[in-house]
Amino acid sequence: MRYFLHLGYDGSGYSGWQKQKNTLNTIQEVLEQTLSHLLKKEITAYGCGRTDAGVHASQYVVQINIDTAPSFDLKFLLNKNLPDDITVFEIIEVKEGQHCRYDAIARTYDYFIHWKKDPILIRYSSFYEDLTLDFDVMRKCTALILKTKDFKSMCKQPDVYKNTLCNINNCELFVNEKEGRLRFTITSNRFLRGMVRYCIFFLLKVGSGKMSLDEFESILNQEKELKQKSPALPNGLFLSKVEYPFLDLNDSHILIRLLKDGLA
Repeated sequence: MRYFLHLGYDGSGYSGWQKQKNTLNTIQEVLEQTLSHLLKKEITAYGCGRTDAGVHASQYVVQINIDTAPSFDLKFLLNKNLPDDITVFEIIEVKEGQHCRYDAIARTYDYFIHWKKDPILIRYSSFYEDLTLDFDVMRKCTALILKTKDFKSMCKQPDVYKNTLCNINNCELFVNEKEGRLRFTITSNRFLRGMVRYCIFFLLKVGSGKMSLDEFESILNQEKELKQKSPALPNGLFLSKVEYPFLDLNDSHILIRLLKDGLA
């Protein structure tokens, strides 16, 4: 039997989703240990994608395979046994051939920035102090991203992919100047390693006047390369929606709705 687990998590204290040989404390590792303890057998959890260290998810989908349906309330016991920063919203039985990663037709990431110091936002929004930004030119950047197909220049490890093509179907910038906050949202059929955080790096470069729009377009089109680039801070990034043709997930995570307030 195959089940999809719809999760949300605060990635602040974790080394990302994926369990790795030289990496401790990942979401996958914690979830597999808890599942194996409750189901009394070793369980492998497959994720819908990777999130890096410090990155959050308000909607993340995991699949597990088990021989028989649990005789107890698995969702209840998972939430009792998992750390407080990981929550199971739904457990959904799906068909054997349905896959949480390969069957996803779209994913949405939201990135939050604030430039007025705020202790409430600091874990879930990236703080860039005293930013002075040209929001109009930043919106022009998002329009260029929306038209782009090949994101090799926005990828941390392009050589690990067969291709670096992505179909972007939404890319927008929402600004609340009074509160000193902004939200960048992007939806695509797939994302490359570091792609969203590199997009933010360049948006801030252009918005602050340290790079021209034309230069950004040249980099985006791989006509020019910027060797010294670094991804934006991880804590402002959320995987916020995963879409399937056969499944409609509940919008369960109140935190992402609160963060979007005033930025929609």
